[in-house]
Amino acid sequence: MNVSVPQNWLRPLGDTGLTVSAVCAGGSLIGSMPETFGYEVPREQGIATVRRVLTGPITFLDTSNGYSAGESERRIGAALSAAGGLPTDFVLATKVDPSPDGDFSGDRVRASLEESLEHLGLSRVQLLYLHDPERMEFDYAMAPGGPVDALVELRRQGLAEHIGVAGGPVPLLRRYVETGVFEVLITHNRWTLVDRSAGGLIDLAGQHGVAVVNAAVFGGGVLARGAGALKKYAYRQAPPEIVERIQRMEQICARFDVPLAAAALQFSVRDPRIAATIVGFSRPERVDETVRSAAWPVPEEVWEELEPLAAPPEFWLDPPRP
Repeated sequence: MNVSVPQNWLRPLGDTGLTVSAVCAGGSLIGSMPETFGYEVPREQGIATVRRVLTGPITFLDTSNGYSAGESERRIGAALSAAGGLPTDFVLATKVDPSPDGDFSGDRVRASLEESLEHLGLSRVQLLYLHDPERMEFDYAMAPGGPVDALVELRRQGLAEHIGVAGGPVPLLRRYVETGVFEVLITHNRWTLVDRSAGGLIDLAGQHGVAVVNAAVFGGGVLARGAGALKKYAYRQAPPEIVERIQRMEQICARFDVPLAAAALQFSVRDPRIAATIVGFSRPERVDETVRSAAWPVPEEVWEELEPLAAPPEFWLDPPRP
């Protein structure tokens, strides 16, 4: 498709040897998650969205076995089949998840990837994450024969070329980064225009040679649609302090003819520490809309005025510890 991209659109994914686009297409919406996002995405619409992603300029797609009980992967698999397979130089990432009864053992990690490969119609994946490890104790995850050992073995076998960890709580993710096991980190909702919880974590990842992928830069939608349309941040009611700051951000952006969504996306895309920024798509036309947002001219004065409006640490999802 003929759509302009910003400078530095293609970037190295840390030390993995993979090259990815600055925006990564998120697969959670593709599978339809009405309990989280509030609306259904019909199967054919989800497949059509993936087929549009596969035509470029985005070259990075992220999903999970846990999204819609595998439906996101199944729709991606259908799109890949229709397209004749994964395009050259395209990176596909998925995640291992516990079983419905909560099993997150090493055996379950192996079974989760087997299910993903069947859904996707692939024999291997380029990137495989341990998904939301806050669902188990750190010592359990790291124990011999446990989930992390299983991930490392899957990489050794070539079923996953590279491994990462994807989660929320910053203190926990710091512990995983410090193990030296993982090559890529996903942090979500914690490095945005209003929430800076992950700043130190992102620095730590860089020190350990771990690539950073930043997700949920719209905070669940409020930093795209505005506080007038949505008063939730990270799928929970936003404190009045957050709402008021977002409203002021909207006013600044309007003065400079910059969509709030463009500023929210570029806050992450322009950060040299971040390899890629995940944005969820539910319909094909959102691909071009998002690429245009990534390339939208944002005067330096906008960043200067927005920066002081970041919420104080006590309002972050993970406030700094004393």
